[in-house]
Amino acid sequence: MNVAEAMTTTGTCRYFRPDPVPDEVLMSAFSAARFAPQGGNRQPVRWVVVRDAQRKRTLRDWYLEPWKAYLAAVGTGDIEVAALPKTVIDADHFAEHLHEVPAIVVACAELDSIHPTDLDLGRTSVVGGASIYPTVQNLCLALRAHGVASALTTLLCHAEPQVKELLGIPEGIITAAHIAVGYPARGFPTTLSRLPAEDIVFSEEYGTRLSS
Repeated sequence: MNVAEAMTTTGTCRYFRPDPVPDEVLMSAFSAARFAPQGGNRQPVRWVVVRDAQRKRTLRDWYLEPWKAYLAAVGTGDIEVAALPKTVIDADHFAEHLHEVPAIVVACAELDSIHPTDLDLGRTSVVGGASIYPTVQNLCLALRAHGVASALTTLLCHAEPQVKELLGIPEGIITAAHIAVGYPARGFPTTLSRLPAEDIVFSEEYGTRLSS
């Protein structure tokens, strides 16, 4: 599988087969993910693979609280979403059945090893994630190359204190994402739906198209 095919077919999987993902497949993907860029080559990302049934059920229960609150807000119109109704239904199924996925991978990071340079801009800080999320995406792409699907979510970060206690994550380590991992029950998309490149790439000034 070439890189372009992996990038255009690594979607968010909502339905998984129960088949376990072998350790060697997981380790191959983790090994490849290490080579993502990060500031100063500090390599802050750590992983916790959760396959224990009770732990997964606990994570599911914690996930459902913010998800159902979000779903209720969507239903009342308080939150606008571009997703089609079927996508929301699929996401709700995913939430209800999160404990049934073969593995939940918790992406962690050493707080002292990330260097956000945007803390004083008076907006939400995002720069620190540049040393975390490329590695997470590398993992999803590497899994895709093995025929393994994934679903990246950050909703469980609402429950970070509880998650850290449940999984023995020490002080100084944060949770950055949770990735459901398993073989897809419905195959992979042939291509993902995204805005055309012509609409999001600008030349010299914001709003001036690079390609006319």
